[in-house]
Amino acid sequence: MKWLIRFIATGFYIGEKVPAPGTAASIAAAAIYYLILPTGYNFYWTMLILMTFIGVITAGKTEEMMGDIDPPCIVIDEIVGFLVAMAFLPKTLGLTLVGLIIFRFLDISKLYPIGKLQVVAGGLGIMIDDLYAGIVTNLLLQAIHRL
Repeated sequence: MKWLIRFIATGFYIGEKVPAPGTAASIAAAAIYYLILPTGYNFYWTMLILMTFIGVITAGKTEEMMGDIDPPCIVIDEIVGFLVAMAFLPKTLGLTLVGLIIFRFLDISKLYPIGKLQVVAGGLGIMIDDLYAGIVTNLLLQAIHRL
């Protein structure tokens, strides 16, 4: 069971196999979102809630197994954060790319208050800053789309 938890938390081992694992996982999430995921309201909302819950659990368990605080190989937070960023928007290549850029900028820079959210411990602490970056990105994309 430990391998499955780590497999999910590391984004199917993306977090362990590439340099810049957060960016690689965000790019993979963008590709999956754009090419595969249906964006119907009920499906997407259900998927986001389920993935967030699974992300908190697997990130926390993987952190415990590794004995390291928020190790870079845990990328489920970037995957879920990016999917939050794209929630309830029209699926276009332009919005997907702009969303990826804004999300990565916010996640890497940890602009206030995103950086302050990392004081929470465990799986929630790993996930919360990326969820917030995804929400801010989504709000910006909603405004861009409406303009």
